[in-house]
Amino acid sequence: MSTLRLPDGTLHTMSGATAPAPSGTALRSRVVYSAAHVVADPLADNGPGRPAVLDWDATLAFRRHLWAHGLGVAEAMDTAQRGMGLDWAATRELIRRSAAEAASVGGLIACGAGTDQLGGPSTLDEVIAAYEEQLAVVDAAGAIPILMCSRALAAAATGPDDYARVYDRLLSQVSRPVILHWLGPMFDPALTGYWGSEDLSSAAETMLGVIAAHESAVDGVKISLLDADREIAFRRRLPASVRCYTGDDFNYPQLIEGDEQGFSHALLGIFDPLAAHASAAVARLDAGDAKGFREILDPTVTLARHTFAAPTFNYKTGVVFLAWLAGHQDAFRMVGGLENARDIPYLTRLFTLADEAGLYPDPEAAAAKMRALLTVAGVGR
Repeated sequence: MSTLRLPDGTLHTMSGATAPAPSGTALRSRVVYSAAHVVADPLADNGPGRPAVLDWDATLAFRRHLWAHGLGVAEAMDTAQRGMGLDWAATRELIRRSAAEAASVGGLIACGAGTDQLGGPSTLDEVIAAYEEQLAVVDAAGAIPILMCSRALAAAATGPDDYARVYDRLLSQVSRPVILHWLGPMFDPALTGYWGSEDLSSAAETMLGVIAAHESAVDGVKISLLDADREIAFRRRLPASVRCYTGDDFNYPQLIEGDEQGFSHALLGIFDPLAAHASAAVARLDAGDAKGFREILDPTVTLARHTFAAPTFNYKTGVVFLAWLAGHQDAFRMVGGLENARDIPYLTRLFTLADEAGLYPDPEAAAAKMRALLTVAGVGR
């Protein structure tokens, strides 16, 4: 096995660990989405503030990889750099192409509808109109809509009643049940106070009220607060017809396994690099083997917690870095120039954790890429 000297002077020998083999059967006991990253065109001007230019072949190939493991694709979410480099024009095309690809392979897909085409301060009516425009794109593509949290709504709303008004308008007109989205401020500080209060218990009451008023229009709720106890308390209050999708990239094994009162489905950014592990683990749950489920997923939590380390919103850089090391794309480049959002010590630790977890189909190639990165950074030996 290859060895390489890390910046702290230690010698790392590639572990040779491998990911679990795919089960080869559809997942049954949980609905599992991976929020998927996008692959930037490495030869395009994808710098900060520039229109996003994607490598469409690699982007769609990665989605086929996720479907092949039995996972659904949560498209055009924050993992795809919504609000952090992926503009609405590129997002619209991404939704169209990914939904068409899903239809061709029979893959499950849900797509984010937000308000990121707005520029500057907006009124509530403008927020509603922006949501309606994006919902129409998702609906035309034939995908399940995900009503993403809106920075524009967070800025315009004066309290819970404004959120109730906006969501009442949207949920009264959707053509199919949607997934609601609650993204905590650790993922996006601009969403502080979403649902009308910085007190999360009060915010939860507002969201539950919206769901109660439109139960038939809600497929489920994605909760991304990195607080397992709060998510459990919330899901126990959901109507039986409404799923809880965990977005907790710190505590996902226990939340997906659940307890005597229920469990969470999943819509997770960490399942972008961990698709094989997620698939194999949930297949164990399908077979009634909760212990086997935890044996697969529990060892991945250290990797996940490092990937999503503060500042949490820069986790996308770690996800794309792992995709590059695993051979899913040819370059470690990102729209918005976000490949520069994490430092070398962070990337080095992520490299070793991913090796221990068996994320690299070709460990020798991953080691060569890491060695080259360290050389460019001036710390290769």
